[in-house]
Amino acid sequence: MEEENFDIHVLEMGFGEVGKEPIDNVHFYSKNEPNRAFKMQKYQVSNLKPKKFHEFLVRVYYDPPNQEDPENQEDPENQEHQKKVQQEAVKHFHDWCTNQFIDFKPDTESHKEKSQDHQTPSGKIFNDPIHGQIELHPLLVKIIDTPQFQRLRHIKQLGGTYLVYPGATHTRFEHSIGAAYLAGRLAEVLKEKQSKLIEKEDILCVQIAALCYNLGHGPFSYVFKDRFMKTGNQWKLAEASVWLFLDIVEKYKLKKELKEEDLTFIQELIKGVDTSAEEWTAKGRTEDKSFLYEIVVNQWNGIDVRKWDYFARDCHHLGIPNSFDHQRLLKSARVCEVEGRKHICFRDKVADNICDMFHTRYTLYSQAYQHKIVNIIEEKISEALKAAKVKITKLSPVAVSNEDIESKLSNILHNGTGGEDQTTATMTAMKEFIKLTDHIFEEILYSTDDGLKDARMKLEDVVRRRLPKCVGETRITETEHKDNWILENEWNKAVDEWKKLLPMVFMDKKDFFIETIQLDYSDKTKTPIKNVYFYRKRNLTDGIKIKDYEISSLLPEEYTEYVGRVYYTKKSDEEERDAKECFRWWRLREDGMPMILVFDQEEFRGNWRLITEDCPSLDRCGITEVRSCKVLSGVWDLYEGPDYTESRHSLQNPEYRNPKAWGATGNTVPALSVKRRTE
Repeated sequence: MEEENFDIHVLEMGFGEVGKEPIDNVHFYSKNEPNRAFKMQKYQVSNLKPKKFHEFLVRVYYDPPNQEDPENQEDPENQEHQKKVQQEAVKHFHDWCTNQFIDFKPDTESHKEKSQDHQTPSGKIFNDPIHGQIELHPLLVKIIDTPQFQRLRHIKQLGGTYLVYPGATHTRFEHSIGAAYLAGRLAEVLKEKQSKLIEKEDILCVQIAALCYNLGHGPFSYVFKDRFMKTGNQWKLAEASVWLFLDIVEKYKLKKELKEEDLTFIQELIKGVDTSAEEWTAKGRTEDKSFLYEIVVNQWNGIDVRKWDYFARDCHHLGIPNSFDHQRLLKSARVCEVEGRKHICFRDKVADNICDMFHTRYTLYSQAYQHKIVNIIEEKISEALKAAKVKITKLSPVAVSNEDIESKLSNILHNGTGGEDQTTATMTAMKEFIKLTDHIFEEILYSTDDGLKDARMKLEDVVRRRLPKCVGETRITETEHKDNWILENEWNKAVDEWKKLLPMVFMDKKDFFIETIQLDYSDKTKTPIKNVYFYRKRNLTDGIKIKDYEISSLLPEEYTEYVGRVYYTKKSDEEERDAKECFRWWRLREDGMPMILVFDQEEFRGNWRLITEDCPSLDRCGITEVRSCKVLSGVWDLYEGPDYTESRHSLQNPEYRNPKAWGATGNTVPALSVKRRTE
């Protein structure tokens, strides 16, 4: 140990000023004398207080020599040596404290601490806001403490959602740790109930897969995968995650802790295996352990620990109530036989809880993941990344292929002599990819490079909220969702008709664009509960489907819907208002809603309003009087007084250019209330 490898920091800690009790600086008043301030006397203050209120905390840090050298970082012998040095330093530190500080009182029952050198290093405890104290296996900690995994600290879990929901700043880092914890908990629950089915190696592999599933995410998570890399070189998240996991194994010499079949098993867990397929294709584990493939990526019914974590975590940070309790499902999980294969099943009495899970998924997608402004912001970010692609080369990653993964695995198994991985384009591209995080946003935003001007302006639009406005959204058909042109054509026709009704309104069809989205309870099946199997209290081995009468009758008839949105791209409040009214008229017309256009001047001039319901006082409808009108649908009556008083005039024709046209008193008296006739 060398002196220059240690740093000492002294921190001042306390309740208040040095030498004073905190209460010395506080003044009080009594009930009888509220205007007189005084300090508490000694007899008035509790004796149950510390002897002193100030202290100095000494911290000693060890900085290993040549830590910046990559070879030293990856050398297992050097790591072991540094560990022993640190353990020796800890011992000297405690000896120093015992002999140095006058405030130290030796333990009356003095005893020597037993050396821990011969024991396997313990795991690390993380304080998680969702799951509390999480203890992870040492091998998982080794993976976490690598640059490939640490970059997840800088990739937001929900992409650009934090720009709408301020609390949604959590990252893929904590989600990955939470998923690994839940994967271990679920596997342990299954082992406790059916110990012969699972080995401790299986639990470790499942946890590693859950931990590493997100390694392949690019900036802003799914913005990178589903928007930026949507066309051309499609980004494959699972393959990228597997490659980076193998890269960690290779660089940090973890091969000795994992068997060849374990490495295969972990990459299959990350990619996902369809456990309902007739033929068993997985190689990492035999068919009798098929249920293990349903813990991390469940391709059978979509119930897995990743969802359990991000449902709870996302709801927490978004501020959205979460009615789903994953702990109830976790504790009821059991392996049962279903059509000759082992699957994870749940107790029949938690069926409604599973329905809550699928409903939570729908809620998160409708309120957050597919939020109308979130989608606009994420599209802007994607456009900025595309515009910066030429200048920032790390924005042009090469999608990882199965051949790249096989080459990487072969290289590991044959100690660097089994493949050409080290010279491939993938290797070079992935080295750049691990430098790519959400920091690219600030890199572009604050750049002065003229080549990034277009990208910079797009991000400035996001920061300054110069964004298209959603003028309305409506439920549409599956056909309209699959072919945007159908809905766009309908909207353009509506704009043309609206301009004929209101010639003074200026609306250009070029100032609008259409977005369609799909919202559902599950991406696996139209009726998600039908793909989940349960077991009975008196039959723990056979998986069964739940009966319709055993679940709530208050469930929807359909579990998938499609939404169409119209966005206005210009910055004009008046035109935006006109567009919103046009949208409302367009959709209400499709529903057959009675409607009338009223104007406060004759000849369809002046202020106008689209009225769809009874209006006893026109002030409530944003207009003072009616001097001309157009009946669009339904039968309407005009009254010359408020609250349907004075003369009533029934409207039989489609247009009335002035009060005289509907027979107003003196041919000039305007209408002051409007009522829809229902008979």
